[in-house]
Amino acid sequence: MRTYLMLVLVMAFWGSAFALSKVAVHDVPPQVASFFRFGLGAVVLLVLHSVLVRKRTAGKDLGKIAGLGMVGMFAYNSCFFLALSLAPSADGSVIIPVSSPVITVAVTALMGRRRLTVRAVSGLGIAVAGAAVFFAGITGGGSGRILGDLLFLAAACCWATYTICGVPLLGRLPALTVTTFAAAAGALGLGALAVPFFGGIDWSALDAGFWLNQAYLATLPTALAYVMYYQAVGRVGPATASSAMFLVPVFGLLGSWIVLGESITPVQAVGAAGMLAGAWLATVGGAVRKRHPAHVVSASV
Repeated sequence: MRTYLMLVLVMAFWGSAFALSKVAVHDVPPQVASFFRFGLGAVVLLVLHSVLVRKRTAGKDLGKIAGLGMVGMFAYNSCFFLALSLAPSADGSVIIPVSSPVITVAVTALMGRRRLTVRAVSGLGIAVAGAAVFFAGITGGGSGRILGDLLFLAAACCWATYTICGVPLLGRLPALTVTTFAAAAGALGLGALAVPFFGGIDWSALDAGFWLNQAYLATLPTALAYVMYYQAVGRVGPATASSAMFLVPVFGLLGSWIVLGESITPVQAVGAAGMLAGAWLATVGGAVRKRHPAHVVSASV
């Protein structure tokens, strides 16, 4: 129960990050906004890690964690923040958290870690149909919004990969260690993208509200939430942990409406309902987890 309550809190943090990250993109380029969030988040994590974890990490594991960070931090956030500059945050708060668990279940089934049931296959089909309706219901924004929503979908693929590939590392390393060095690697990549845009920023126009927003995004939805999420993955598995992301649209849509006045169209709402229903069927009791010896699981990544 403690793990599930922790997951609910994580989803609340992540839901709030959609609207607040959109606010940041209004003030600075998306490349800079993503670097601020994860650069500051990585600093917070490194400080926590130096205090709480005394055990040194092997060089072999550091390389694997860095690769994980390039997918889950660098690639994910490159897609995510660029998408926010093109599409409403409300779209992303539906597409990413609903698509990620579906992709996670489908990929783990293809890898032989899970066995899909008839219910799971039906759920996957319903989720895909709901996604088609959701995209068909887009009004306004033109091709830019469609591209933004496709980038949200690409971010969901990155997150599913990050979730799945982190399991073997979590079998032998603390969640804080994996998250800290993955964030540091991702932040370095994001920094390389952001530096060329620094010259075009009016730094004097960035007020206290902007920096308070960055501090919140770096500490709660990033540093704390990522560690808590990976702790949950290690305890209940990637598919079960990612299924909690069904709560993110609730928090995300609420935040987008309160902070930005955004909402989705009625047709998109129908599509989102189909995506949620299908994803729930596919992930919650829709796939049976297979047990593997630890060495087999580790070798698959």
